[in-house]
Amino acid sequence: MAAQQEHIFLEHLNRHQAILYKVCKMYTDDREDQEDLKQEMVYQLWRSYPSFKEQSQFSTWMYRVALNTAILHLKKSKRTVPTTDMTGHIQIADDTKNAEEKERMALFYRGVRTLSKVEKAVIFLYMEGQSHREIAEQMGWSEGNARVRLLRAKNKLKENIKKLEK
Repeated sequence: MAAQQEHIFLEHLNRHQAILYKVCKMYTDDREDQEDLKQEMVYQLWRSYPSFKEQSQFSTWMYRVALNTAILHLKKSKRTVPTTDMTGHIQIADDTKNAEEKERMALFYRGVRTLSKVEKAVIFLYMEGQSHREIAEQMGWSEGNARVRLLRAKNKLKENIKKLEK
């Protein structure tokens, strides 16, 4: 049973691997820190997987675990949790095609990193196509509160990117 569970987990993880890449890019720009954060996310996902009851989509559950892990991981200066490298089967690729696109994406991610942890999470969920209702459910807010917070985060992000362009 454990081998079957691991196989199913890895299938889900491979299908939604872009989530990890995006969360890592939003919370840090250092490649080594991104890799450390990705490892911690995979560890937390695997550790939490037995409690996944399929009451929501795997990707929704994965967002929540990845965002919470990123926030907690970065709160602590050093995490020394022993982990097993389970990402050998996962290859996360940067989808940007050319230098101009890479530059735009780098500017975007620098802008995102200027946001608070909650604002980053809201922007990430929005980028993933989550509705106001879904964002509210993920964050434990009312739908109206999610709308307001998303609008504020988007406006702040636009302002911060403009400042970074100068």
